[in-house]
Amino acid sequence: MTTHVPVQGKTVLDAEALGRTLSRIAHEIIEGNPLLTAVALVGIQTRGVPLAQRLARLIEERSGVAPDLGAVDITFHRDDVTVRNGEAPLAAQPLVRATQLDFPLDGRTVVLVDDVLYTGRTIRAAIDALFDYGRPERVQLAVLVDRGHRELPIRPDYIGKNLPTARDERIQVQLVEVDEVDAVLLVGSPEEERK
Repeated sequence: MTTHVPVQGKTVLDAEALGRTLSRIAHEIIEGNPLLTAVALVGIQTRGVPLAQRLARLIEERSGVAPDLGAVDITFHRDDVTVRNGEAPLAAQPLVRATQLDFPLDGRTVVLVDDVLYTGRTIRAAIDALFDYGRPERVQLAVLVDRGHRELPIRPDYIGKNLPTARDERIQVQLVEVDEVDAVLLVGSPEEERK
């Protein structure tokens, strides 16, 4: 079992505000998709998965319809992961996690769920990964925080909080399921992982 190490930073959303934000996003997803039986929520590993699970519960509570729920790992679709003819990689490589899509994607509206939207490269990789499993009718994007600095033409359909940041700042999302606490922090240190 890993021990929780608190991250120092300015709290942008505490647990109560995070709950209200997810409640609003769930309501917007219901409003934006009249045919909820055709909607599937797919969380991007790691923190997108518990966010998708929470949104699915909220949508079911409010509408009576439980959307299908899945998870996608983008490791092999990232543009910053390189394998060099059997040699050691140039940089530290990300941990591979499970993709779980136990339902057909064809003809569905898939709502990709992630914690922070930054450059857009994570979302591009997630879309590529999705299309390895089928062809959704529509793909929508729900993010807890949009921090700006887009490098690709990607725009979320559902945003919890717009939080413009400097490039040397980062957003740290902490969730009970992963970090034992619910909070969104603004941390003033260089970005190590580009999203």
